[in-house]
Amino acid sequence: MDILIFSPDGKTAAYETGLAEHLPQANIRGWQPGDTAPADYIVLWKPNAEVLQPRERLKAIFNMGAGVDGVLGAHGESAHRLPPGIPLVRLEDAGMADQMAQYVSAAALRYFRRLDDFQTQQTEGQWKFQKPNRLADFPVAVLGYGTLGAHVAKALKTFGFPVRAWSRSERQDDTGITLYHGAHGDSGFDACVSGARILVNLLPLTPQTVDVLNADLFAKLAQGAYLINVARGAHLVDDDLLAALDSGQIAGATLDVFRTEPLPAEHPFWRAPKITVTPHISALTLRDETVAQIAGKIAAMSRGEAITGIVDLTRGY
Repeated sequence: MDILIFSPDGKTAAYETGLAEHLPQANIRGWQPGDTAPADYIVLWKPNAEVLQPRERLKAIFNMGAGVDGVLGAHGESAHRLPPGIPLVRLEDAGMADQMAQYVSAAALRYFRRLDDFQTQQTEGQWKFQKPNRLADFPVAVLGYGTLGAHVAKALKTFGFPVRAWSRSERQDDTGITLYHGAHGDSGFDACVSGARILVNLLPLTPQTVDVLNADLFAKLAQGAYLINVARGAHLVDDDLLAALDSGQIAGATLDVFRTEPLPAEHPFWRAPKITVTPHISALTLRDETVAQIAGKIAAMSRGEAITGIVDLTRGY
């Protein structure tokens, strides 16, 4: 069994060592320019066109992340680069779900408990009571109810938030979370976001979801709502958020992802007092968990067993 590993920075040694521990019989190599040799499996992150050229014996391509827009492109325009008939497999968790739930819960609780208000008072030397918010007045809408979205929604539910969630496909849940599904912009989508006090975005980036966080959507939220974006920067129309903050329709935003990363020094988000910027750290891919998951799926495929996490290229996730 031959496994080829690609990373745009060329740093594949740790993944080579980790996969070798799980698959000691495999021949594992890091990609080098000009490498066109056969491979049974490719493990990669943000590949170039050369590494995706068809190879003899290739059975599957494994993406070292949950989002596959780095392979397919934000608009799906690069899907044609994939070798025809070869499944693309994404990570399903690999330690990210708990991290994401922690990050989103921390941001949501900060807004609910008015900690930003108290921080402002501290800078002004004010000792002042602020009326507590009521959980019933803080419905949370989670866009995207896959592995990460479901984990986040359930974590928020444990704090007592009324939680709704939307996904393109119908999902099942028995934890009291109100679920909606259907096409983007249809009645189910609108019912999920309408009147929400906190909007959490965990959608995959597809041609249908680019610019989904826009002025029209913000207008459907409760006055003074909060945005938490932990999916992709291309989901957000930056100018629409700034305008919504100026008008008071959006009271604050926590942003972990951006159209250009690192966020350019001249970007207005840096200077917007109602925006919290973090450097794409809400859920880091953990190497050991990633290697174990990919190795397990490679072993299963080599035994002829079905695996989960295969990307539907028509949907982009």
